[in-house]
Amino acid sequence: MCGIAGDLHFDGKPADPFVLDAMAQVMQPRGPDGGGLVLRGATGLAHRRLKIIDLSEAGRQPMEDAELGLAIAFNGCIYNHESLRQELSEKGYRFFSTSDTEVILKAYHAWGADCVQRFNGMFAFAITERDSGKSLLARDRMGIKPLYLADTAKGLRFASSLPALLAAGGIDRAIDPAALHHYFSFHAVVPAPYTLFKGVRKLPPATLMEISPDGRRTERCYWSPSYDPEPGDSGLSAGEWQERIEAALKAAVKRRLVADVPVGVLLSGGLDSSLIVGLLAEAGATGLNTFSIGFETVGEEKGDEFEYSDIVAEHFGTRHHKIPVETARALPALGRAIGAMSEPMTSHDCVGFYLLSEEVAKHVKVVQSGQGADEVFAGYHWYPPMAGANDPLAAYRQAFFDRDQDDMARLVSPALLSKDVSSEFVRRHFAASGATDPVDKALRLDSHIMLVDDPVKRVDNMTMAHGLEARVPFLDHELVELAARCPAELKMAQGGKGILKDIARDHIPHAVIDRPKGYFPMPALKYLRGPYLEMVRDAVTSKSFRDRGLVQEDYIARLLDDPEAHITPLRGSKLWQVGVLALWLAQHDSGAPA
Repeated sequence: MCGIAGDLHFDGKPADPFVLDAMAQVMQPRGPDGGGLVLRGATGLAHRRLKIIDLSEAGRQPMEDAELGLAIAFNGCIYNHESLRQELSEKGYRFFSTSDTEVILKAYHAWGADCVQRFNGMFAFAITERDSGKSLLARDRMGIKPLYLADTAKGLRFASSLPALLAAGGIDRAIDPAALHHYFSFHAVVPAPYTLFKGVRKLPPATLMEISPDGRRTERCYWSPSYDPEPGDSGLSAGEWQERIEAALKAAVKRRLVADVPVGVLLSGGLDSSLIVGLLAEAGATGLNTFSIGFETVGEEKGDEFEYSDIVAEHFGTRHHKIPVETARALPALGRAIGAMSEPMTSHDCVGFYLLSEEVAKHVKVVQSGQGADEVFAGYHWYPPMAGANDPLAAYRQAFFDRDQDDMARLVSPALLSKDVSSEFVRRHFAASGATDPVDKALRLDSHIMLVDDPVKRVDNMTMAHGLEARVPFLDHELVELAARCPAELKMAQGGKGILKDIARDHIPHAVIDRPKGYFPMPALKYLRGPYLEMVRDAVTSKSFRDRGLVQEDYIARLLDDPEAHITPLRGSKLWQVGVLALWLAQHDSGAPA
């Protein structure tokens, strides 16, 4: 796991080393173990390294292969790199390192851009060809690793984080009205290719972008799993589905042990992370480090789930680290967490992940985490109402959207108010082939859109702020493909994630299975009281934010008058949404008008 950047010029002039260095410096926390630049005429690559596989200097990046005429900057991990190395060796390729980076280079030379079909892992990478001048950008199937793009007058820049692109200068920071609509309406999910800034875009998940030396580009999606049954699926019993998914999950967890450093687990005490611990223990992992975080209680709302994480840690004899956080410590960390965001994110648990990662990074460099299980196995409360829905869009929008178009018109300044692009986006996604059942339409949308630009992005940004690599076995693409075809009723059973709960009963204490669903609680943010409210008040009433002209001041005044009266259907604070945007812009924006 690392940070990558690139500067491609289409006018024949050389790539700019100062631009590359500026981008790389911003990403130093992502890769504290080293860095480098490679400049080859009109193409330049930069890299910040977090040493996980092949800790020697042979694994440093950007990596060049003079014999093949290729260079690469790579962020992520290819879990099946050893088997691919063996296959490529049998083809006659010679290796100078034991890194997965070099495997990607050889695989690209052997199989072209479609080499990504052979990778099991998480990745974003750029490969440049010395002789042809062509470049390839690629992002993994589930969008676990980010890749941001910015066109320039001379060419194209890219980086693992949006702030890195801003550091290079020349970015149009005007607010994109469509992205702003998604942010305030679609639960802060801004789907690719959009970002809030007009001058920055995202490469979508499961996408290849091939770039010619003159700037011509072709972009294609290389993976799109079907949520409809395949021939033979209809004859499978519930027990057979359970056996297949359990086998796929065990393989996914085991794959993510590939590393030359120890691997720990973020243990919340919920079903998903507890099951990961159980499967790792059964796979023979010993001396496993597990980590949990908790916050102060506010009113009657408890701020930790230590009672459940303790059960799992004690049952499997892990080296458990409990991290209690006082509210006074969380407040100053909030600003740092927002500074670590590539895009504004409103989930209360961002600061929790930030503080957790800060402590975990003192012990390990790699952790497994349970993100994705709710989206892949139907754990959320809005899936049952989708079952048999005559109007899937209306059912989904009622449960998930933070605002309807009328409320958007009251919030957003008229000059920036777009049509209802968020509803239209969901309508198009639901209408696409490959997901007939209304529940499957929602699961596909959440797994390949919402998950990418909310939970997964959150975990990447907060962990990498401290040089910590997070691996997510529930997003193993083979597991996702299988779960997509599994009948929705098996996933929704037992109040959600039914088939996963049945699998878990053979592996972990039942007390953490048959319990109310928990989240990553931080009550002080949920209710916006005391110093947190004052921080938000200062941000949304600041001159710099008001000069942006994004929102209507009378609407903000109503939110400030009674913050707890303005809550979204998913129980989030509408004021907090605006506050995060204002706080994020204060750190990442030059203050240019919209």
